[in-house]
Amino acid sequence: MTKVTLIGAGSAVFTRQLIADLLSFTELADIEISLQDVDGARLAVAAATARQVNERFGTRATITAGFDRKAALVGSDFVINMIQVGGIEATRKDLLIPAAYGLNQVIGDTTGVGGVFRALRTFPVLTSILADIRDVCPDAYFLNYTNPMAMNVGWAAAVAPEIKTVGLCHSISKTVQSMSALVGVPFEETHYRAAGVNHQAWILEWSRNGEDLYQLLRARIAADPELERRVRVEIFRRIGYYPTESSEHSAEYLSWFLRSPDQIDRYRLTPLAYIGISETNVDTFAAAQQALATGAPLELERGAIEYAPQIIHSIVTGESRVIHANVVNAGLIDNLPSGAVIEVPCTVDAAGVTPHAMGSLPAQCAALNRPYLSVAELTIEAALTGNPRMVRQAVLMDPNASSILRPDQIWDMCNALVRAHGNLLDETLRVDVAAEAL
Repeated sequence: MTKVTLIGAGSAVFTRQLIADLLSFTELADIEISLQDVDGARLAVAAATARQVNERFGTRATITAGFDRKAALVGSDFVINMIQVGGIEATRKDLLIPAAYGLNQVIGDTTGVGGVFRALRTFPVLTSILADIRDVCPDAYFLNYTNPMAMNVGWAAAVAPEIKTVGLCHSISKTVQSMSALVGVPFEETHYRAAGVNHQAWILEWSRNGEDLYQLLRARIAADPELERRVRVEIFRRIGYYPTESSEHSAEYLSWFLRSPDQIDRYRLTPLAYIGISETNVDTFAAAQQALATGAPLELERGAIEYAPQIIHSIVTGESRVIHANVVNAGLIDNLPSGAVIEVPCTVDAAGVTPHAMGSLPAQCAALNRPYLSVAELTIEAALTGNPRMVRQAVLMDPNASSILRPDQIWDMCNALVRAHGNLLDETLRVDVAAEAL
């Protein structure tokens, strides 16, 4: 029997969708699903959700839930990771402390100062998870959804290179769905390929029946001036390829958009928006908890949507499909650094996950990706070596931070974040660092 373990299963809506996707496959109707979380209330909701989905779909999955992660992992064939270390309170700190220094972020979970500190909180827990996998299910696939994706997959590759780690994100497919809707073309009829880095990959091919759909998109944008006030449209106009994450995310990866109130207004951005999104997620969890307590049916969307269930189905059954995934660059993109974590198409079948070699990205696309990868590289190196100064240097490399703050302000801001996050960080990094290095 195939066993799938969900780590951080207390994500009410995402766990529900993953289980619905898994059990939508006839061949996976009798799998074992093991749920693990550190929060008792959230774990109870996850377990009740899984049982309701199983009952409503008429499937025969075995559902177990517990706090003991290592016990949950025993015998696992696939491990899905979706932890959020520090929860909503840590997210507030990642956004509000930089804002007090004048540095605006919208989401703060991918790169830049928010991504750096989310990564530094996550790395110690990832190390522990990977050690457990090495001990009790070393052949399992580790399917990571936790952000910051590139940093977390890079960390896994550094500390546990023998574990089969694959980073998964739905931003590419969601982007193509939104692009297709803009031009009135059914998404199911399109062919697309993207490559780059997570949340900043590029739609390199997008067509229907051999017709390049970019021409339709350009015409659609020209006909609607309001579209030109979107960050992704601005990037598309200047770079020539559409980026694969929302305008809200994309704005904080560059120096172009959050530098002044005029820019924020022009591109219709809402700094600190992720705090509100996180609070809505808390409300959604509470609503699910109440529904389950009263026996009300949860809203379910049936069908293979997320990549993890598709990977599991393809490896178990041998059915070949192509997805996009985050993997280490081993000759896959020529003009991005070797060893960096990149996002490329991958074939999935009984042989596993096989990335496609993409050659070189368009030069301007690769140029925009490199600062993002520099932030990731320095963050990982800082944690590997226990070098707190390198944490500040990572933030210094971020285009958004360095376009707004002086170096000494970046140092002070990082010191404040270190103090705020405290024991969630590795002990070697829990120190203030003076701005002067002479």
